[in-house]
Amino acid sequence: MFGQSIKLFDLFGFEIRIDASWFLIAALIVWSLSSGYFPQTLPGLAQMTYVALALIAMLGLFGSLILHEVAHSLVARHYGLGIGGITLFLFGGVAELTEEPKNAASEFWIALAGPAMSISLALVFWLGAVAIPGPAVFPVLLGYLAAVNLMLALFNMLPAFPLDGGRVLRAWLWQRSGDLLAATAKASGAGVILAFALMGLGVFSTMSGGGIGGLWLALIGFFVLTASRGAYQQLLLKDGLRGRQVADLMTTNPHIARPDMCVADLVDQVMLAHAISFVPVIADGQLVGQIDTRLVQTIPRADWAKRDVASVMVPVDLDCVISPQMTAQDALARLVAGPARKLIVVDRGVVCGVLSLRDLLGHIAVVQALGGARHPDRAGKATAPPARKPMFRSQP
Repeated sequence: MFGQSIKLFDLFGFEIRIDASWFLIAALIVWSLSSGYFPQTLPGLAQMTYVALALIAMLGLFGSLILHEVAHSLVARHYGLGIGGITLFLFGGVAELTEEPKNAASEFWIALAGPAMSISLALVFWLGAVAIPGPAVFPVLLGYLAAVNLMLALFNMLPAFPLDGGRVLRAWLWQRSGDLLAATAKASGAGVILAFALMGLGVFSTMSGGGIGGLWLALIGFFVLTASRGAYQQLLLKDGLRGRQVADLMTTNPHIARPDMCVADLVDQVMLAHAISFVPVIADGQLVGQIDTRLVQTIPRADWAKRDVASVMVPVDLDCVISPQMTAQDALARLVAGPARKLIVVDRGVVCGVLSLRDLLGHIAVVQALGGARHPDRAGKATAPPARKPMFRSQP
């Protein structure tokens, strides 16, 4: 999801990271505050004073976003869920869950924790602005941080998935219906409506002279649109693979190549004959390498009959080797995360199959065409799948 991120520190056992894209929004905030907000609110100060105030305000927003995500993470930990870390990026922050809430109640309270923290921070900053004596710069600075935290809470509580309010809405719908997929579809639909509204408002504002503010609003709308649709599609993918192992979906008895086979025979007798682009290389019953069309293309066609597979193949990448007992969901994650297009299935040292993204997506397509996966319990009754919550987002 993100580009390069930098680890900053650990807080309450959570790794705090910052994505490279955050520096862009940080620079925009400093520029906007130092050239517009603070000069208008506190006229007559030196330019360096405005820059210093803008930097402090930006760091205050930085800390507020972290505490917003920490609140999500602490409640998730209370429910026994693991947190992969907290990352700040262009559109705000994200707390990454390594596992999913098991019921609507935990989904509800985890989602609500972030806005509750932002409202608490807004109250603290407002009380500070009112109570702390001193130069006018302190009330203005604290008032700004109070306002931005209140806006953060209110925006995130919009009932549009995947914002926190949309996750609260999904938890409520899930609790009422017992159907997570249906609840996610409705909450995601609300997110799409909000996204188009934000994009339309942003375009109108830009065309009416709103400048960068309108453009930023349109970008946030586009982010909400892609995140809402992507989160729902991810849920559909995972639900379609629930309860399945690699052994259930892999292509068994895969076509193989021998190291002493010439490349021309590999192409004619294996790849073209069976319409496959990836072939494990086996010697004496053991997996010794792999070869695909990309490697074959590095050899001039005139040399195909002169070169053997052993001279072209690459050693086996252990990230491409999986067991038949691996869950289909984990296999999908492996394919999505890594460069491999296919995985070799090995059982007790023997190649027993090959798994491709096409195998997984084909199964998912059939499941969706039949109305979704069924997950029977021991009594034989269909049960709703447990909640999935890959992340919580907060926008500045």
